[in-house]
Amino acid sequence: MTTPRALPSGLAERAFTVAQARRYGEGTSRMRRADLRRPVHGVRVPRDRDASLVDCIALVLRPDQRFSHTTAVSVWGAPVPREHREGSRVHVATIGGASLMRRPGVTAHRVADDETVEQDGLPVSTPARAWAECATLFDFRALVVLGDHLVGRAGLATIEDLARALRPRGHGVVLARAALEAVRPGSESPMETLIRLDVVDAGFPEPELNHEVFDERGAFLGRVDMCWPQLRIALEYDGDHHRERDVFRHDQRRGNGFAVNGWIVVHATAADAARPAVLFERLRQAFAARS
Repeated sequence: MTTPRALPSGLAERAFTVAQARRYGEGTSRMRRADLRRPVHGVRVPRDRDASLVDCIALVLRPDQRFSHTTAVSVWGAPVPREHREGSRVHVATIGGASLMRRPGVTAHRVADDETVEQDGLPVSTPARAWAECATLFDFRALVVLGDHLVGRAGLATIEDLARALRPRGHGVVLARAALEAVRPGSESPMETLIRLDVVDAGFPEPELNHEVFDERGAFLGRVDMCWPQLRIALEYDGDHHRERDVFRHDQRRGNGFAVNGWIVVHATAADAARPAVLFERLRQAFAARS
């Protein structure tokens, strides 16, 4: 078998459509050679190049179509539950009454709105619209985690944006409204959100998030993930990076500052998120000590 002829430079480095190849003078027979993958009908990718299914489908999107739901969320860099992460299905919404996209690996949706923006060169649902769309796929906790991310450090939406994205009789609107009541600006990681939900569900007062703490002279002691400042009780989530030597030493010095200023600091880990009974008991002891 002869070695396939090298592709033009405009095609050799990326995914491309068969129509684009024709404009370079490449015929049907060249598109059938073994050095090209066919991830999507009408799209080819050189075998020595990587291209995601989203990138390939983007080449055949019509102007009235966009990436939506979890696909849009992933493009925005927001957290998606493991079972919905990219690599499973790509969500494509068609605006209005035109035909839906029917391709392997694509979940098609029809929407009436045109809340489409460009992110990383891709047409996607706005962050707030993507959050509302995910109410048809996520459970309550995952939807709160996503909402916290969007209105938090990412700064992609406000709580008012999320509220405006809801449709009065839309699918999933009841769940979305309940989740919206629990969304808070200030949470800086999915695990912080999940622990906060667990703590409130266990009957503790809702904590303040990422609160800055100062001593009586006004010296900055640190910022805590969650706290009840009137009681001087803090709850910190320690991710894996807290095991690093420099972070551990910083935590020790910081903890000493809190201790000598009368703060009780309770630490939580991923294990506590899975089995929170011990964490709750430590918090109860802290609250009892302050009462």
